[in-house]
Amino acid sequence: MSLQLKGNWNQIKGELKEKYAKLTDDDLLYQEGQEDKVLGRLQEKTGESVESLRKLIFQEEEK
Repeated sequence: MSLQLKGNWNQIKGELKEKYAKLTDDDLLYQEGQEDKVLGRLQEKTGESVESLRKLIFQEEEK
């Protein structure tokens, strides 16, 4: 994830939790270098594809 995304991660987490109410803080725990792990957890919980989650997250980053 880019540096800008890391700076906006709290906002993006909130928006993801609104859209997918079953997500927990643990599901959205981000550590540098573990993007695939976060995306895997999100995919498992939401049923969305990794590509669609990437688009959602990076689209939020551009706002």
